[in-house]
Amino acid sequence: MTVDRSQEYLQSLLKELCSLPQETEWVEFKHNNDDAPLIGEYISALANSAALLGKQSAYVVWGVENDTHEVIGTTFKPSAARHKQQELESWLLQKISPKIHFRFFEFVSANGLSVVILEMQAATNNPVQFEGIEFIRVGSYKKKLKEYPEKERALWRIFDKTPFERQMAASNLSADEVLKLLDYPAYFELTSLPLPDNRAGILNALKADQLIQEVPGGQWGIANLGAILFAKKLQNFQHLGRKAVRLILYRGNSRIETVREFGGNKGYAVGFEGLIDYIKTLLPSNEEIGKAFRKEVPMYPELAIRELVANAIIHQDFTLTGTGPMIELFDKRMEITNPGVPLVDTQRFLDSPPQSRNEALASFMRRINICEERGSGVDKVIGQVEVYQLPAPIFEKTDQHTRVVLFTYKDFKDMESEDRIRACYQHCCLKYVNREPMNNTSLRERFRIEEGNSAMASRIIKQTVEAGLIRLHDSTANRRAYRYVPFWA
Repeated sequence: MTVDRSQEYLQSLLKELCSLPQETEWVEFKHNNDDAPLIGEYISALANSAALLGKQSAYVVWGVENDTHEVIGTTFKPSAARHKQQELESWLLQKISPKIHFRFFEFVSANGLSVVILEMQAATNNPVQFEGIEFIRVGSYKKKLKEYPEKERALWRIFDKTPFERQMAASNLSADEVLKLLDYPAYFELTSLPLPDNRAGILNALKADQLIQEVPGGQWGIANLGAILFAKKLQNFQHLGRKAVRLILYRGNSRIETVREFGGNKGYAVGFEGLIDYIKTLLPSNEEIGKAFRKEVPMYPELAIRELVANAIIHQDFTLTGTGPMIELFDKRMEITNPGVPLVDTQRFLDSPPQSRNEALASFMRRINICEERGSGVDKVIGQVEVYQLPAPIFEKTDQHTRVVLFTYKDFKDMESEDRIRACYQHCCLKYVNREPMNNTSLRERFRIEEGNSAMASRIIKQTVEAGLIRLHDSTANRRAYRYVPFWA
């Protein structure tokens, strides 16, 4: 977190740490030891121990005697230290995995002696490694985690138990720092709550929604949920900076030439409407789409864009570092990608109740009307695609991501066979979840095929049956009464 620590805060923190018992598994005291690999090992050990003990942060303190905790001063200056011809902090950052936030603070104690505090974030989703090895504290000793399987199991239980939203994005903040980092007026506006006329009322409301929490010493912590939704600038929270939505406009249908790139920096709740509006300004309109419209209409349905962007935000895997939601605009398509493979089969997006890794985030987004109610979102996307007579969207997964592709209008005659089969399957799913029959007539309406060309619709149905995506509901029915259901029905 990029907020500078005040001298007053650092003096108070030093006093608090020095008052701790001699053997503390989340704090280490040093005199002048500036051995870089040793510091890296301590970052791993202390971050993992802090997580095990439920602490938000861990510390190494230079300039304090280990046994008595007396302030004796240090000659260690991390800002000037180098290791293997690199700045110390930069070298450590390369060796720590997964990336956690840590920072050195150099200051003068109350008795005029130089002190350094290394503050680090507790491990969150995985044990922290240094050069591929995980460490842990056992009493006052630093050990390899694999040598203590019971602690390793306990650590993984902690990770499984604490969802991302409830973990801390920043800790040990003053009330003023919390209000400086979060767009709290937007919170009250979006939740339709009156804005309190005092700071205590504001903090209590944010606390009630578990966006922030009190920590010992009269300080506050901002939960990941509060930061990811209401940060004035996500980059102020180091491990969330890459979670801002990226929007890229390309020339043509390839990624060779970028016309414009927009990197968002606001929290999702604060910046969502602005993001949707910006997407709309970048998209041209179609003057005519098939026979449904004889007027200028947006290239893609706004409801579909809103729902798919919201889904990318809500269902992303926050444990994947260095990547976030991305929207790419091409001449003939739009791709919306989020980190994390889907929790349900992509062919079942339309009928399956959504399963989210981030239920608190999903719930809050629904509460402030950023996304549709549970289970109806993809239904509405497919419904809007049919109204606009667009090719069926593609839902796909890669090794670590989920991607949705929306296509611009294409005449039926220009559609490939796979486009028609995919549209037939999605149309059948939509009809099924709406408890309506899918038959030759409904498919002709989907594609705007003239009644006299029913054989064309029959051919698409046959191809989709052969692809194993739909099946005849009742083989004993009269041919004219044939209706179809998805393969999974």
